[in-house]
Amino acid sequence: MPSKSQKHSSSKMRLVLAYHGARFGGWQKQKNNPSIQQALESALTQLNGHPVGATAAGRTDAGVHAWGQVVHTQLVKPTPPKTVQRALNAILPEDILVRSVHGISNGFHAQRDAKHKTYRYRIYHSTTKPLFERSVTHWVSHPLDLTKMRKAAKSWVGRHNFKSFQSTGSSAKTTTRRVDAIVIRKRGAEIWVDITADGFLYHMARRMVGLLIDIGKGKVSPQAAYDLVGSKRSKITPTTAPAKGLCLMQVSYV
Repeated sequence: MPSKSQKHSSSKMRLVLAYHGARFGGWQKQKNNPSIQQALESALTQLNGHPVGATAAGRTDAGVHAWGQVVHTQLVKPTPPKTVQRALNAILPEDILVRSVHGISNGFHAQRDAKHKTYRYRIYHSTTKPLFERSVTHWVSHPLDLTKMRKAAKSWVGRHNFKSFQSTGSSAKTTTRRVDAIVIRKRGAEIWVDITADGFLYHMARRMVGLLIDIGKGKVSPQAAYDLVGSKRSKITPTTAPAKGLCLMQVSYV
């Protein structure tokens, strides 16, 4: 008969992670750069006494942060979720935090089951450069027209071909994505651009924001946003906004 602790635990678990991505080469393991995946799997292996893998909802790029990255993992030794959370937070480096751990069914897959993802891009909009916020925001001192930026962003809501917003090096089979919402808000010295979609191409969110900033500055017409996903051809290549301003805020499974 299973013990009380075994009854209230599951070997397969869903973790919600937050991390500051500045010193990492992204989520995915790689040879020459530290990664979130490598750090988490190392901590899980140390905790479990056996090699443990971890699969994330999305592969955040180098320098990109997360507040709501979802990961699934399988432990050999059944361990209560709260114990796993406390132990991992004691082992992991200070720029990675396990926000929650829950036991799940074996059929759950963090990446394949994800329905929507929301990224937030933080623009520090001031004539004075940021100090404490400098590692998580992109500083723009030039005046920005938020009305034009919001008008342009409306062109992307719905299902479109976002090939023009994809950087080279992507292995995506299709470049069509559905954008559910783009919300641009002013918060003190910051402008937040929240983008919710069923998926994102390589550098897609950063290129969308880069183009919005150029539109806000008056360098590009809002029409360019439509042209890049519409039937018209455009010679414009969207600027890729710096990685440090981008954060994966939430992954939804409903």
